[in-house]
Amino acid sequence: MIVGALARDLAAWHPPSPGMARLRDDYLAFLDERGSRALDRDGGREHLTSSCFVFTPDRSSVLLCFHRKGRFWVQLGGHIENADASVSEAAFREAVEEGGIPVDPVSVLPVDVDRHALSAGFGRCAVHWDVGFAATATAGSVPVVSDESDDVRWWPVDALPSAVPGGFGDRLSRVIEALSERP
Repeated sequence: MIVGALARDLAAWHPPSPGMARLRDDYLAFLDERGSRALDRDGGREHLTSSCFVFTPDRSSVLLCFHRKGRFWVQLGGHIENADASVSEAAFREAVEEGGIPVDPVSVLPVDVDRHALSAGFGRCAVHWDVGFAATATAGSVPVVSDESDDVRWWPVDALPSAVPGGFGDRLSRVIEALSERP
């Protein structure tokens, strides 16, 4: 059920570029081929993850965590759990767990997809097929560090830390642009 709903949402999504459209099509093929195993971190070295870009209401800052395994700053997110009713629910749950603050979803539809290889520090996971969502937090919200991160803090979207994954700035820019086009 979750896989079918995600496939419908991805099929309805209008990627911002031909390259992102091809990647979206790869996601649809991956979901079709793997079915519910695509969600299971124990179902193979490649699987879906869900993440959440949490912004201040004016979208001038983004909440990032310093990922313990990756040793970089990145948006909040993680694996989809059996109790999650949808991939978007997993993203918003992870945002609250990792950021320690309540979030208000911007939409339950994806705003981004990003398939990336992982270093050996991630153990048996080799590739994450991440589906990104967006939320806002109340202005002045103070994040709380979780067991999964070494640090969590607000960063201006135009002054990101140097230790981010390759292409993260472009990914964040695409998300902000996509959000600006929503009513």
